[in-house]
Amino acid sequence: MAKLYFRYGAMNCGKTALLLQTVHNYEARQLNVLVLKPKADTKGDKKLVSRIGLEREADHLVAEDEDLYEYLTLHDEGISCIFVDEAQFLKRKQVDDLLHIVIKDNIPVICYGLRTDFHSNGFEGSTRLLEIAHSIEEMKTICKCGAKAIFNVRYADGEITFDGDQIAIDGEKKITYDSFCPKCYFQAKQHYEQKKEKEKILVKK
Repeated sequence: MAKLYFRYGAMNCGKTALLLQTVHNYEARQLNVLVLKPKADTKGDKKLVSRIGLEREADHLVAEDEDLYEYLTLHDEGISCIFVDEAQFLKRKQVDDLLHIVIKDNIPVICYGLRTDFHSNGFEGSTRLLEIAHSIEEMKTICKCGAKAIFNVRYADGEITFDGDQIAIDGEKKITYDSFCPKCYFQAKQHYEQKKEKEKILVKK
């Protein structure tokens, strides 16, 4: 029986690289796959781009309001597996659509994405995947201190920030990300809040 898989991890854990490696394994055996990527992820345009240099063009970019079940019903013939990169950007209903395809057509769907944003809040897509996926797997990475990293930290112009919208793509507008362990994450957040408070005091003076 096919399953809906969710493989999640913090930044730099190799999600896209593993997706591309798994796609290669399927295609090397002459099996057809369908690779999806949300339009919200503008990094690489239509390409999936890993940090180690691997890349592949997505077969379809998923629009924010797209009926994914309808699209997949029309394009699932002969497909052995469906892959979704940056699945955190999917909408709740789109994740439900993936589950329906798994059940209806017995096609496995493997999703890769972040669990939480730089505020440690869940994304809509990943939260739904954690609720309904048949199989959930954590992909591990390490913090700069060597401990296990589970949080994502945003940098703007090289400085840690806890301000801004939930979605800001890595590499755009001088935005970058790193993965931190809980201790380093909350130390960074405390330092940032203290810095902001000092700036407010200086402005008042």
